Amino acid sequence: MAARSQYEELARQLSAVGAVKRGLVRILPAECPGGSAGVLTLLARYGEMRITRLAELLSVNMSVTSRHVTHAVESGWVERFADPADKRSRILRLTPAGEELLDELTRRTTEMFAHNLIDWSDEDVGQLNTLLSRLRDSFSCRGSGGCPPGKHSGDCRAGHADDAYTRTPV
Repeated sequence: MAARSQYEELARQLSAVGAVKRGLVRILPAECPGGSAGVLTLLARYGEMRITRLAELLSVNMSVTSRHVTHAVESGWVERFADPADKRSRILRLTPAGEELLDELTRRTTEMFAHNLIDWSDEDVGQLNTLLSRLRDSFSCRGSGGCPPGKHSGDCRAGHADDAYTRTPV
């Protein structure tokens, strides 16, 4: 187990990651706020889903998710249609316009990282990706509590969809 001072420094460093996230938000087109970009990313990654599942993946409440979805639908990036299994429910699906926008957001994000990490080696970027993925996995099964002692995050997530995003603009 790491020393307490290392965890304190980790907390400071993760707080500073806010600057990186703000940089990512600044490269988004004005008509596509971060919440909408998140909706597009998750629909591209996981495919069609109900809004309740989307709220789970976004880790926000239904009212926030609904606002993001409404904006994406009104912008033509997402469509709603009746769930064949339950006509009272709606399924969300990315539209071709949403796919196109997500491709643009991914391009912008990739260019931003390439520009800002130009002096990093491929190994450094790979190591950062590995460690951030491991950090996310450590929190995935029980939020800020992490996984129970002796249980690895892969065990906690057995049967759940892989939450490593293929395209994450924000």
